[in-house]
Amino acid sequence: MAYPEKVLTEDEEVVRHLHPHWTTVFWPVVLFLVIVGAASFGAALVPAGDQQALWRLLVLGVAAVLALVLVAAPLLRWRTTHYVITTHRLLCRTGVLTRHGRDIGLSRMTDVSYRQSLWERLVSSGTLTIETAWDSGPTVLSAIPDSDEVQQLLAQLVEEDADRRAGAQSGPLDGWAQHRDGGTTQQYH
Repeated sequence: MAYPEKVLTEDEEVVRHLHPHWTTVFWPVVLFLVIVGAASFGAALVPAGDQQALWRLLVLGVAAVLALVLVAAPLLRWRTTHYVITTHRLLCRTGVLTRHGRDIGLSRMTDVSYRQSLWERLVSSGTLTIETAWDSGPTVLSAIPDSDEVQQLLAQLVEEDADRRAGAQSGPLDGWAQHRDGGTTQQYH
């Protein structure tokens, strides 16, 4: 699914759209299986009698609340976290009910590095650290899939953005021209 066009400028294109690595939802999925198994087992253990339906409903209610808190919430957080790399910037959007966003222009990036533990290398994940020209400190993005490739991609895009900006600013001496006949200099508007 493409990122919404309304947040992109005219000449901006999405290069890569990422969510956090799948390992961030591994344990919620395992917990879901445990909750379903435990609820089924618990409902089967309820002794027969007048209150059996009520107790089974209570077991299912507890399982539903646990599934909502321990499974649905992390899955929604994963699904609503977007890291979008475009030809001009990096967009970070997080949050389910309350949204938080940050845009980092490629021209502002001064350093992009990644870090991977042994486990993260095995599952192709890692942490990106992006230093910017701003004084707000580095931006750290955890659980990025293919973090080494994303780091290289961002470095390449930063260079291409610098070249594009340099090309856009070049012209006849950045808007100044010298006339040979009178030796006067004028600025073109």
